[in-house]
Amino acid sequence: MSSIALKSSFLRIAKSSGAKSSGSRSSAYLFSGLVGSGALASYLYYKNNYNNNNSNNNNKNNLVKPLLGAAAVIKIAQVPEGKGFEDYQNVYNDIAAKIEDNLDFDGGAGYYGQLVRLSWHTSGTYTKSDNTGGSYGGTMIYSPESFDGENAGLAVGRDFLIEFKDKYPWISRGDLWTLGGVVAVQESGGPKIPWRPGRKDIYDRATVPEPGKLPDASKDGKYVRDLFKRMGFNDRETVALIGAHCLGKCHTYNSGYDGPWGPSFNMFTNDFYVRLLGGWHVKKWDGKKQYEDDETNSFMMLPTDMALKEESYFIKYVKEYAKDQDLFFKDFSKAYSTLLELGISYPRGSKPFIFKTVDEQEE
Repeated sequence: MSSIALKSSFLRIAKSSGAKSSGSRSSAYLFSGLVGSGALASYLYYKNNYNNNNSNNNNKNNLVKPLLGAAAVIKIAQVPEGKGFEDYQNVYNDIAAKIEDNLDFDGGAGYYGQLVRLSWHTSGTYTKSDNTGGSYGGTMIYSPESFDGENAGLAVGRDFLIEFKDKYPWISRGDLWTLGGVVAVQESGGPKIPWRPGRKDIYDRATVPEPGKLPDASKDGKYVRDLFKRMGFNDRETVALIGAHCLGKCHTYNSGYDGPWGPSFNMFTNDFYVRLLGGWHVKKWDGKKQYEDDETNSFMMLPTDMALKEESYFIKYVKEYAKDQDLFFKDFSKAYSTLLELGISYPRGSKPFIFKTVDEQEE
């Protein structure tokens, strides 16, 4: 189908639905991200981001192909009017200050791991093949996603952040939850995380992911590989993302697993990989199968963690990251930033924000 014919087709759909064909922000907001209205949203995205001066036919053809996909789910980033970097840096600072005020939470783990997990789980429902799931709509508060067993305990993180939703009513849930993860990584000594705003608060039953999209920690390496591939990640990116287990702890009342991965559970380091390469045995207890370290019996690994050590396509990256924290930070930053914005379409020329930590602002 030619780009002219495609445009004409979208116009007919828009007119038949009673919507204006002007490509206005209000029209885009109404239809973006909603299953069943993908064709109109696709046209609006096409109209707003590509113009008749673009003479590169290859680029036009590359645009048409995803628009003709089966689901045609388009999620267009829209930053609240008048809001820019300083506004989001202010939100960042408020979250960081509250984390600092609650460092004794969870036996000294603080809220670092909790907020990274929240950002991860709101994003990790994404499926590349149909562009469904992900952080765009902030749907975790809705059933059935809210009752997904893998999200148990995340109400703690959402409640921790809710005061900032009240203070800054213009920020969306998806933006707030993912920004919280960025704060947690950077303020615990981790790498800079490029981040872009523009997610929208959306509720449509068809947009809420069904349970089963998030990682099941009891599975093997093939499962891990296939799950991350569903989101669009390769083996290196998969191993890098799981390195976030350096933060926080597991709790039996949430996941059925118990304990921290290492002693520095409030610091973002490559310690997860260093410890993973050590000796481990199956823990003898009444809970789910997990592993504890041979040296102290104080730290744990999940079956999916051990899969990184057992599979040849993962272990080489584990070894690289155990030897080189800078490399881990570099790869994690890129993969995590990608995870947080999976499926979202940003305007041409959109540049991510790189936030300053609290310490950097005080220098």
